[in-house]
Amino acid sequence: MPGPKHILVMRFSAMGDVAMTVPVIKALLDQHPETTITYVSRPDFAEFFKDIPRLNYYPADLKELYNGFGGLIKLFNHLKNQEHFDAVVDLHNNLRTQILRRLFRLTGVKTAALDKGRAEKKLLTRFPNKVVKPLKRTVERYADVFRSVGFEVLLDYKLAKEPKPLTDDITKITGEKATPWIGISPFAKHKGKIYPHEKMEEVLAELNQQGSKIFLFGGSIHEQEVCDDWEKKYENVISTVRILDMQQEFVLINNLDVMLSMDSAGMHLASLEGTPVVSVWGATHHYAGFLGYGQSENDIVANTIECRPCSVYGNKPCFRKDYACLHRINAETIVDKLTQYTR
Repeated sequence: MPGPKHILVMRFSAMGDVAMTVPVIKALLDQHPETTITYVSRPDFAEFFKDIPRLNYYPADLKELYNGFGGLIKLFNHLKNQEHFDAVVDLHNNLRTQILRRLFRLTGVKTAALDKGRAEKKLLTRFPNKVVKPLKRTVERYADVFRSVGFEVLLDYKLAKEPKPLTDDITKITGEKATPWIGISPFAKHKGKIYPHEKMEEVLAELNQQGSKIFLFGGSIHEQEVCDDWEKKYENVISTVRILDMQQEFVLINNLDVMLSMDSAGMHLASLEGTPVVSVWGATHHYAGFLGYGQSENDIVANTIECRPCSVYGNKPCFRKDYACLHRINAETIVDKLTQYTR
């Protein structure tokens, strides 16, 4: 069955989920050179798709220009009038994309949507009597949507690094690379994913003593304050929070020896740059399908407490009240995983 030639793809959030679509998009375009994609997402994520051949990025400002139901109608009309699409692929399947998908279907365009596998994820996270087994990877779920509109998409699950030289504006902050470089992305949206700060500081102290240069990544003002405090305490620690723009962050991540990340966007951004990630998992579990593309299960750090996972996204309050799944992880275990890449 021949696939359509121009596909509209929609995925609006979150940062890590949008980043996970990139290897699928690249694989599809590599394997189907006759195909073009228009990708609709938030303006903040445009850098993820930079320089991908035959990909047009449409930055949709959902906070102002396309806010609310009327804004979605406006977005639909803008997209419809801009280009003829042979199919609409919804990689989000939330209320916004469902509305847009139905509008396109009314015009006779073929549509397909992500199956999030909610029922099996509920079995994985319930307690007691949870069914702990690997579920389909999220990137395969994304690929399945394209397969349903006529494409064969093969994913190789390999990290691919295209070296990016450090520019002068970055080296003014980082210095030249003379020792191992480790990135740390210690934050996540939900508490159930965040390694306790006091234990993360133990990791920092040991890595600092070993002489590796450590770069901290984050986004919010609160995260900036935490990282600035750590930078002041440890001579080999540099905070990049609210200092580097996203393009510069990608270049720096590309030059790291390894990244330490929670089950969060930092892991997926590093995957896009072909950088190995030691990932820390608390209330969530990689069996839900969110391990970074090309990352090794051997680099996962997690505790096997029986109530874990209790959540797909880490957003449920801990019923034990103590987040033992995170507090039981020793800092030494994390350091040992990281130093495999810095010896």
